[in-house]
Amino acid sequence: MNATTDLLIIGAGPFGLSMAARARHLGIDHIIVGEPMSFWRTHMPSGMYLRSACDWHLDAQNEDTIEAFLRTQDLTPADVEPLSLDRYLEYVQWFQARREIDPWRVTVERLDTTGNGHARFHASLTNGDVIAARSVVLAVGFAPFKHVPEDLTRVLPLSCVHHTCDLVDFDAVRHQRCLIVGGRQSAFEWAALMSEAGAAAVHVSHRHDSPAFAESDWSWVNPLVERFATDPGWYRRLTQSAKDELGRRLWTEGRLKLEPWLASRVRAPHIHLWPNTQVSGFRDLSGGGFAITLAGRDGAGEVDVDRIVLATGYKADVNRVPLVARGNILPQLQTDNAAPVLDDYLQTSIAGLFMTSMLATPCFGPFFAFTVSVRASAKLIAQALGPARA
Repeated sequence: MNATTDLLIIGAGPFGLSMAARARHLGIDHIIVGEPMSFWRTHMPSGMYLRSACDWHLDAQNEDTIEAFLRTQDLTPADVEPLSLDRYLEYVQWFQARREIDPWRVTVERLDTTGNGHARFHASLTNGDVIAARSVVLAVGFAPFKHVPEDLTRVLPLSCVHHTCDLVDFDAVRHQRCLIVGGRQSAFEWAALMSEAGAAAVHVSHRHDSPAFAESDWSWVNPLVERFATDPGWYRRLTQSAKDELGRRLWTEGRLKLEPWLASRVRAPHIHLWPNTQVSGFRDLSGGGFAITLAGRDGAGEVDVDRIVLATGYKADVNRVPLVARGNILPQLQTDNAAPVLDDYLQTSIAGLFMTSMLATPCFGPFFAFTVSVRASAKLIAQALGPARA
């Protein structure tokens, strides 16, 4: 499988697939590697719904959209929203077929830069083969970036906890007492799914008031993200206070609201909410399970549980990407607070190496943690690879 290409795309999630479609459209020689939508298929639960609507599609040409896919089934967005994970995956599979994207289902063990013309990068595969590439797009998504807050690691043994992305088979919680630490959409949706799967009790602890069940307004996000294609540096030119304000606005829509369709499911009798609390103690129970102390402004209480789940999100850290950590990239890579420093076209300090998705959020804003940005990402990188064609 040794091969040489102009562009190697590592990662076959939404950002990688959108990039591959753009490269194919522009006639850029490329290879995309990875199991298609692997994180979505193995680390998200069946029965989950997306917060995004049908306008967050993958096609930078705006042809093979989610709405176009729905038309093949005589459906409209109104028929399918909220959009289920299963239907979104069906769309992605259709998009791949339409754009003739067939990723190499291989794993890159390490990435090295050679500084040598067309073979500027060597991607070593786990089977011993090597792909040589002039340019590389790293689109690894969320998998390496599970976030466990330090205050929790001081209280809870890591061997006793699961991150939400590692607990997606809810048959495992049937008849169990569970604690979810976190207070955003994933915490509440996991609580509903676990309760519906037969959990004996689900406790949800978070440090703030419980978010409101209210429809989020994402209409203002699309124009900002689309602006990157014609004005790549607009976000970087903002003052820090303006960036903070955008972050707060996105936080308000994405974190301080819960989808209305979830409300009745969370009001199940076996779900218990503990707002304005935090985990302050842990001990093993003699009969099995754990006693967890939850401390809050009204004092402290204890809950007995069999399973602890952290809905604590993700945090970008390029050092935690195994294929980067094993190669010679890191010593040459300019970073800021563990994130790559990127130019206006998502290119790192190493010429020809691009990083997108969550690793781009410090330089390009929180939008790049959402699939709304896949098309802008593909357009920016394509402009850097071949400005005359992009």
